Amino acid sequence: MKKEIFNILFLCVVVLAVGWLYWPQDEMSKHSLKVNSENFILALSWQPAFCEGKPNKPECRSQRKNSFDANHFSLHGLWPQPRNNIYCDVPKNIIELDKRGRWAELPKLKIAGKWRNELSRRMPGYRSKLHRHEWYKHGTCMGDEVYPEQYFKISLAMIDRINDSAVRTLFSGNIGKQITATQIVTAMETSFGQEAGKRITISCKRDTRRTLINEIRISITHKVNGSQFGIMSEKISSAPKLPIGCKRGIVDPVGLQ
Repeated sequence: MKKEIFNILFLCVVVLAVGWLYWPQDEMSKHSLKVNSENFILALSWQPAFCEGKPNKPECRSQRKNSFDANHFSLHGLWPQPRNNIYCDVPKNIIELDKRGRWAELPKLKIAGKWRNELSRRMPGYRSKLHRHEWYKHGTCMGDEVYPEQYFKISLAMIDRINDSAVRTLFSGNIGKQITATQIVTAMETSFGQEAGKRITISCKRDTRRTLINEIRISITHKVNGSQFGIMSEKISSAPKLPIGCKRGIVDPVGLQ
């Protein structure tokens, strides 16, 4: 009898362990979440380059060499496609405030304290109310059942995959140096498969005599092989292709150069 009980308990432990290994790794893996758009653009900023042109922004004044955003990608936004898929059922007065850049006057978003902290860390523009702008312009088009907290959970799960990849390693290992589109494509393919390099656009900006990489945009789909959801490499490799954009640029360090 004791042996039978032990075997049953052992089997339960095995089932729980296997279940944990295959448990969905992000909010987009929850099949109960209905998303309207099939394709998205994940826009990620290299914050030091952004701050070269906007040093008086709150998020730029507070940036330090040991800040998270000094050597990680920062969340700009997750944009349902096509690009004109914006401001879904948003009142005209809210749209007008947003377009005029009066983000602090946009209605506050209901996000739990834990997720506000996570968001402010990985989206430095949170200090300038970027999260409100991104929700009203783009997040409202995710789906009727998607609320601000879910939208940002999805966004954070995706940026974490990129920041854990060879792409972030390439950038953080070459701060102050020039890197090429070829290197970035190779890093994408290393982490997300051979086709992933065709799903990225590199954005650069001029800073006096320097060309800085200030953003990368990644094409992502949430319908993979007939199913709504898939792992990150499949979400990228199955998405629409993007033009590569900028061919080379400097990975800017913190502070005005």
